[in-house]
Amino acid sequence: MTFSVHGLAVARGIAIGRAVLVASSRVDVAHYFVEPEQVEGEIERVRQGRNAVVEELQRLQTDMPADAPHELTALLDVHLMLLQDEALTGGVKHWITERLYNAEWALTTQLEVIARQFDEMEDEYLRERKADLEQVVERILRYMKGVASPVAPPASSPRRKTQQDLLLDDTVDVPLVLVAHDLSPADMLQFKQSVFAGFVTDVGGKTSHTAIVARSMDIPAVVGARAASQLVRQDDWVIIDGDAGVVIVDPSPIILAEYGFRQRQVELERERLARLRHTPAITIDGHKIELLANIEQPGDAAAAVRAGAVGVGLFRSEFLFMGKTGNLPGEDAQYRAYCEAIDGMQGLPVTIRTIDVGADKPLDHKSHKDGYLNPALGLRAIRWSLADPAMFRTQLRAVLRAAAHGKVNLLFPMLAHTHEIQQTLAQVDLARGELDTRGEPYGPVQLGAMIEVPAAALMVRTFLKYFDFLSIGTNDLIQYTLAIDRADEAVAHLYDPLHPAVLRLVSDVIAEGERQGKSVCVCGETAGDVSMTRLLLGLGLRSFSMHPAQILAVKQEVLRADTRKLAPWAQQVLEGDEPAVLLTA
Repeated sequence: MTFSVHGLAVARGIAIGRAVLVASSRVDVAHYFVEPEQVEGEIERVRQGRNAVVEELQRLQTDMPADAPHELTALLDVHLMLLQDEALTGGVKHWITERLYNAEWALTTQLEVIARQFDEMEDEYLRERKADLEQVVERILRYMKGVASPVAPPASSPRRKTQQDLLLDDTVDVPLVLVAHDLSPADMLQFKQSVFAGFVTDVGGKTSHTAIVARSMDIPAVVGARAASQLVRQDDWVIIDGDAGVVIVDPSPIILAEYGFRQRQVELERERLARLRHTPAITIDGHKIELLANIEQPGDAAAAVRAGAVGVGLFRSEFLFMGKTGNLPGEDAQYRAYCEAIDGMQGLPVTIRTIDVGADKPLDHKSHKDGYLNPALGLRAIRWSLADPAMFRTQLRAVLRAAAHGKVNLLFPMLAHTHEIQQTLAQVDLARGELDTRGEPYGPVQLGAMIEVPAAALMVRTFLKYFDFLSIGTNDLIQYTLAIDRADEAVAHLYDPLHPAVLRLVSDVIAEGERQGKSVCVCGETAGDVSMTRLLLGLGLRSFSMHPAQILAVKQEVLRADTRKLAPWAQQVLEGDEPAVLLTA
């Protein structure tokens, strides 16, 4: 019987194939108390399990294929860092020593303690790192129990004949799709090397590692599909609709034929889009539009160039340090990372945002405390940097030095006050002075500010007195304008990019930048949403920065646009009570 399962659409496209079920990664854990003389032995069991998993992941890194996505390498690094994090290992030792828990019980107890801390984080990306922590612990438990890694190419087995077999010629090899509760980065590496055409997971979100890797590999995927791994049976025919976030199980021949046609249409559309890679992004009425890439790691630059980006509009520098314990890497390590990104962009400009972490995030071990009432309103982003000037200037010196090797723009997040602007610029001057004292060469940089707090949008004229360019971070601007905590599922439905107040703030910033002859870019999720492209063009936006995979689709919208016609329509949308209705009219 045909049925569908709904989840989150995280990677576009359609995959059709037979289901390969991955056993749940959850491992049954025994709970018992040990004798005091057994404590050292239990601690050693955990240590051996951890070391074995570290060796396994390091081996996977060593054997990484050349075409593996850079995101996968970074996520394996995150798992290795979590494995060696004192918060995990020290906590496990505490439960064994003080409570006399057996090793497995201590490990899962500490997992729950740390997982609660992740749940309280405001930042969506970091909150979803809880899944990485769970997988690290489960991998240790698997080793301790002697259970093998879940992902492997399936062994051939007899299967029942269905009507679909007649449609997709069962005498030849058919595509396979993976259905799992969750997939770790190490599992994803094996997935990359296997024959799977797409995947579905019960858990995960738009910024979970599975979603990140799926987008980087351009593989149709649906995550957060709840009980998919329990509802789908081994060898079922499955359609993954990565555009709609729907999984269709045991489809009828008619549905299968319809999706087969849509799949061919998607492939043809991708081929058409690929031909636009070298086409300049110019509107019908002659406006040149800047399409830039958002990147998280230096190695992402190659994908940005392949996608036809004309530069990097947002290098999220904090991703260099995810999962690190203690202080940030030193100046030289950061300098090398920035140089790698600059080299990878082959002479195109790179905009580096200074580190955007906060009081609730694990990068700040020195000042981390429990009980933050609302981390989104706390010591984060530029506030965090200004609270540690030595750390801040270390990053500034690294960026300035890297600017000697190519065109670099420097972007500061979450500014809201004039005194913050002045303090930030003073730190840049001090960093230059320190490099002068050392006789270290450095290059010129354009300085920019993120507009992601309503106060900053309302002070746009003041900001433009101090900065060369502005970048609108729509993700946070929406959150702060509407007082919506994206981490709270009870109000997440109120998060609205088309809310009239949000659109007016965005429009005012774009218009003021145009009046003063300074560049304004949108670098949040809105920039890569093709349903928003025409509206942003009509509002006067001429610079977009997005994930590289979204660039060609947005470029197609740009090439079809006539801003002379879009401008009056955009004003109507802006002045309407329900812009979403007018947008689709």
